[in-house]
Amino acid sequence: MRLRSDLIGLQTIVYREYKRIMRIWMQTLLPPSITMALYFVIFGNLIGKRIGQMNGYDYMQFIAPGLIMMSVITNSYGNVVSSFFGAKFGKHIEEMLVSPLPNSFIIIGHVAGGLMRGLLVGFVVTIIALFFTKLDVQHVWVTLTTVFLTSIVFSLAGFINAVYARNFDDIAIIPTFVLAPLTYLGGVFYSINLLPEFWQAVSKANPIVYMVSAFRYGILGEGLKQDIPISWAYVIIIGFIVLLFTLSLYLMKTGRGIRE
Repeated sequence: MRLRSDLIGLQTIVYREYKRIMRIWMQTLLPPSITMALYFVIFGNLIGKRIGQMNGYDYMQFIAPGLIMMSVITNSYGNVVSSFFGAKFGKHIEEMLVSPLPNSFIIIGHVAGGLMRGLLVGFVVTIIALFFTKLDVQHVWVTLTTVFLTSIVFSLAGFINAVYARNFDDIAIIPTFVLAPLTYLGGVFYSINLLPEFWQAVSKANPIVYMVSAFRYGILGEGLKQDIPISWAYVIIIGFIVLLFTLSLYLMKTGRGIRE
């Protein structure tokens, strides 16, 4: 009986997140799609012709998986950080905290919202990419699991940011000064194999490199010279999920940033 009521609570959070995404679709889905289309036009179509091939593929084909992954990362993160902080700011987070709903279900509900928005935008960007280049998914399972797990990672990261945020400025600091640099230096527009050995080692400290590399491999296949072994990519991604989910549970249990 308790599990059934908990599942109803979880379903309610997920449904609320879905309605929020679709209600303001001109803010949640349209802008990132337009931004990615501009990336394809400028970097892929205009600059890409001068660059030629990258790792044996046309430059447009090479950057397409990275741009799709970048859209998933930023939108998964942005959805959860704005949604949960909005709940804190509007004081209706207190209704969830006083309910018997487990903290894990509150986290999972918000992460599901980030997952929905991330995958929706990723799907739209994929459709846009097909107007510019040909994408034949070589490893469907790798492609789907990588994008799914990556979206979870950054949804959890957005949740933690929202917990610590005290005002609207705080929810913009991490995306601007941490997430954006990591994304642009994560191998979206280039292969880290082109870098000197020292900077290759530095780049491997960036978790986004592993995610982009695995997703690109899933789409382009064995013909691609991989930046990162696929097995290591899964280890890093799953490790971050465990770490961030554990930290989220701890923050919810202690009430840090929520009950203060």
